Amino acid sequence: MRSHTRVLLVAAVVAVFGALSAVALAASPHFKHGGEPVCTITNTGSSSSTTCTASLSGLGGGDLVINVTVSGSAVYQCQNHGGQTAPGQNKVLVGPVTSPTTIPADQVKNGTVTFTTNPAVLTAPTTVSGAAAGCPATNWTGVNPTLTVTNINMTISQGGSLLFTCSASNPNGLSGTVSLSC
Repeated sequence: MRSHTRVLLVAAVVAVFGALSAVALAASPHFKHGGEPVCTITNTGSSSSTTCTASLSGLGGGDLVINVTVSGSAVYQCQNHGGQTAPGQNKVLVGPVTSPTTIPADQVKNGTVTFTTNPAVLTAPTTVSGAAAGCPATNWTGVNPTLTVTNINMTISQGGSLLFTCSASNPNGLSGTVSLSC
């Protein structure tokens, strides 16, 4: 009877490892056709909000963690102590700022999920020094910023493993709907 129990125990262990190996081998993450990552940028002068959407298949088990990082630059008007303004000459770097989104494992159905990330909100300071803004005199102040998103980076991980790194970049600015390259 004792050897019969050992055989059953060994068979059970082999079956469990075989099942886990099959699950691990079945995980082959990819973007669904038409589900490649696209981000939407909404600008409001000195602030912008970026959300990204995508559809994935071939996922394994575990929570899905998506991090969207955005950065950009702001151009300011120069204001003197008399209230007169003139265009600034410098782009002032803003960010980066990262917004995490976690999708619990139970929302991944049959290895598939469609998601929209939490907004990554990038905000320019309301004022900067005259020197930073490129004003004609250092005693002027940079005011009324106009923010432009120049870089978006998105990472997608599951179970602690990095699945994808996707990005878009344009030094002249990104706006509206932007497709990411992975």
